[in-house]
Formats: sequence, C-alpha cells, structure tokens
Amino acid sequence: MTILGRHESARQVAYTFCYYSRMQHIGIDEYVLDVLMPDLAGHDRSPGAFLVYLALWTELYRREERRVAVSLQQLAQRTGLSKSAVQAGVGVLKRRGLVAVTKATPTSVPEYQLVRHWLRRRAKGTTGDGGR
Repeated sequence: MTILGRHESARQVAYTFCYYSRMQHIGIDEYVLDVLMPDLAGHDRSPGAFLVYLALWTELYRREERRVAVSLQQLAQRTGLSKSAVQAGVGVLKRRGLVAVTKATPTSVPEYQLVRHWLRRRAKGTTGDGGR
C-alpha cells in the first residue's frame, strides 16, 4: 500500500517508480559528497570543478576503467559548462591533486585519472584491531 503525499497522484507515484527503478545507478564515495563538494564549491569557489569531477567519475564508472580520454568540448557538453569553465575546473582539480592528466602529444586528447587520496588514508588508518 502506497501512502501518497499531499501533492502526489497515483499516476505520479507509478511513473516515478517505473521510470527511476529502471535507471542505472552510479556509486559515489561518501567523501565526494560530504567533503569534496562543499570544499570545491565553497572554499575554492569552483562549483564547475565539482561538475567536471562528477562527469569524469561517471565516465570512468560506466566504462569500468581507471583512465578516460575525453576532450574539453566533450566535458563541456556533459556538464553544461563552457569550454573555458571546464579548463578552469580541470586546473583546480589538478592543483588540488584530485586528477592526473596525461597527453601522448601536445595536441592529443587528454587522458584523465581520478586521484582518490582518501582511500589511501583510510587504508593507512586501518590497523586490524577495530581502530584501537
């Protein structure tokens, strides 16, 4: 039995259940949402960098790869940002050590790899005795 909210009809609930239950879901580390998002958007004043990070995360997750080659124009289309805003966002991510960017040649499409430093910290903090 479904309890409808004040503004929901049975049709809306059925649509929501059918549409969203068939969608693929992407796992995101809690650190990305709890720490990285407010840090990039608030402290660095670069919400664009966070959008670029999410776009790269999504692409890597879907491809099940550690690196992905994607152009600035493709990132701009995926994030809704301008190409220059994507460039600025990538610059912030590089400066913060959150992404590694490599190029085979100066004119080739960049290859991105996310650096998830919080995983190394978590592994170092694990002592095997329940954290005591």
